[in-house]
Amino acid sequence: MKNILFDLDGTIIDTKEGIISSLLYALKELGFDEIPEADDLFWCIGPPLQESFSILLNTKEKAKVDEGVRLYRVNYNKKGIYQFKLYDGIVETIKQLNQKGLNTYIATSKPKIMAEKIISYLELNDLFNGIYGAELDGIRSKKGVLISYLIEKEKLDKKDTIMIGDRKHDIIGAKENNIKSCGVTYGYGSNDELIENGADYIVHSPKDLLDIIKKRGAYNE
Repeated sequence: MKNILFDLDGTIIDTKEGIISSLLYALKELGFDEIPEADDLFWCIGPPLQESFSILLNTKEKAKVDEGVRLYRVNYNKKGIYQFKLYDGIVETIKQLNQKGLNTYIATSKPKIMAEKIISYLELNDLFNGIYGAELDGIRSKKGVLISYLIEKEKLDKKDTIMIGDRKHDIIGAKENNIKSCGVTYGYGSNDELIENGADYIVHSPKDLLDIIKKRGAYNE
């Protein structure tokens, strides 16, 4: 295992505060009579924004969905993007993978421009061989499409590649590309969600990732 693809939200950083506050802002601006409780919006973390707003607004009308996404980004770009925290031990884990000579990439449904801004803000650019995300218009927001694009651009060997993420979208996207997957339970997805969607491995903390990747023959002590 030489190539490690990391989801961002729920895997490297805990972004729920910024995402939920931006969702609530958008719904209020859209004139919702009954605004959901913050805890009832956690399911929106992980899927593409367009998909979440289609469900929230109960519509497939592109103009309405796009307006929800636009309002979300008004708040997110202003302050929500910085309302996050790193998961304990994740930076140290990625550094150790780098030291072992492995390639590490970001593969997120979040727009690439925002992912790049976050990684630069954290001064973690040197930890990743590449940062891949969706375009602002939603292109490559589906995880399977994004992974396929990353693999092609970086010319990766699928048998040496694994996707690490906290939601079913990460696991499904990996399967669509015939690569291994590892679900993390410290993010926003449940253990049951990851198992039901066929995660090859499941870990409960960032440091446990090292054991999984070592077992795949990526390195020796």
